[in-house]
Amino acid sequence: MQISHIEHVGIAVTSLDEAIPFYEKMLGFKCFAIEEVEDQHVRTAFFQVGQTKIELLEATSPESAIAKFIEKNGGRGGIQHVAFAVEDGVANALAEVQEKGGRVIDQAPRRGAEGLNIAFLHPKTTCGALLELCENPNK
Repeated sequence: MQISHIEHVGIAVTSLDEAIPFYEKMLGFKCFAIEEVEDQHVRTAFFQVGQTKIELLEATSPESAIAKFIEKNGGRGGIQHVAFAVEDGVANALAEVQEKGGRVIDQAPRRGAEGLNIAFLHPKTTCGALLELCENPNK
């Protein structure tokens, strides 16, 4: 697997309407995209910081992974995942992780925000961190 960089850091928030102004006013970032990913029950907001992005995630359903994360975190948000860009394809990376004995959440890539192909590795394999693998299918 060839990882080129950290694609983004996903931060769960209870409200994009409250979080976006903080990142813009206090940190000087500019939100460049807001998107709803219906099948994941989230709204996302993105900020570019050098080569890496910050992705804010707001739950749109109590059943979403983000809502459950916030509930487990005492009703507060926090860093939910780190996403790595893979150069040789998410499907190949998933196969490699499994060949090496790692556990995956997604058996195959799926569509994520910004049109990326994504898949998650199980935190029991990654020493407790939720890791996402991403690729831009248009590159």
